[in-house]
Amino acid sequence: MRRLSADSFREMIFITAGKEMKRVKIKWWAVLFWLLVWQAAAMAIGQEILLVSPIAVIRRLFVLAGESVFWQSVGFSLLRIIAGFFGALLCGTLFAGLSARFLLVKQLLAPLMLTIKTIPVASFVILVLIWVSSKNLSVLISFLMVLPIIYTNVLDGIEAADSQLLEMASVFKVPAGRRIRYIYVSEVLPFFKTGALVALGLCWKAGVAAEVIGIPKNSIGEHLYNAKVYLDTPDLFAWTLAIIIISLVFEKIFLALLNFVVKRLERMV
Repeated sequence: MRRLSADSFREMIFITAGKEMKRVKIKWWAVLFWLLVWQAAAMAIGQEILLVSPIAVIRRLFVLAGESVFWQSVGFSLLRIIAGFFGALLCGTLFAGLSARFLLVKQLLAPLMLTIKTIPVASFVILVLIWVSSKNLSVLISFLMVLPIIYTNVLDGIEAADSQLLEMASVFKVPAGRRIRYIYVSEVLPFFKTGALVALGLCWKAGVAAEVIGIPKNSIGEHLYNAKVYLDTPDLFAWTLAIIIISLVFEKIFLALLNFVVKRLERMV
């Protein structure tokens, strides 16, 4: 039986790479509408301690951005949350590959992943604080929140691989390395991308929530906690807006890197 050449196999690759999670594009007028609603509500209440106006929040954010402590805190939280995110990407993908290959691994990991998904973040934070210092708490919490999402999505992608392509690969005795590169990567990519986008938002929520409970020094969570304690509503909203902006910027950078890797893989074919 002859082997299938790379050229003959070219048409099989990245079949589903173009399938991406459909996301509704944010319209500027929709954002403006809700900002006006927010402004109107703040003016109607008339008490900044209860609801601060968006103008005051933006003004306060610019003041914070001019302070070195702001950037130190952003860097502190950003590095740790990103470390947990990428660690979970790596481990989740690896575990999914092992589970797809070995049924025993899949059966062993199933209760673990289910447990991680069902335990509330606050419970995780309190439990983890027993073993981990508050300084690195957000790393582990972000990791734990992202891990089951990536694992489940990548495993679903592997199991959804086109059976006809796999059968053809077996007939032509395509090596395992080429099967992974030409079939599984293209099948898993849309699942991986969808899971990563969902996990990105969750890791920031969970990571900052962990910091609010653990209160590590010079973290975003510490500033949010202090703003709550001292009823500093402008600071509370300003730091929240900073988290949203950082999360969106990181998402754009991550997607750009992912698309770059995909294009490089396509050129290698």
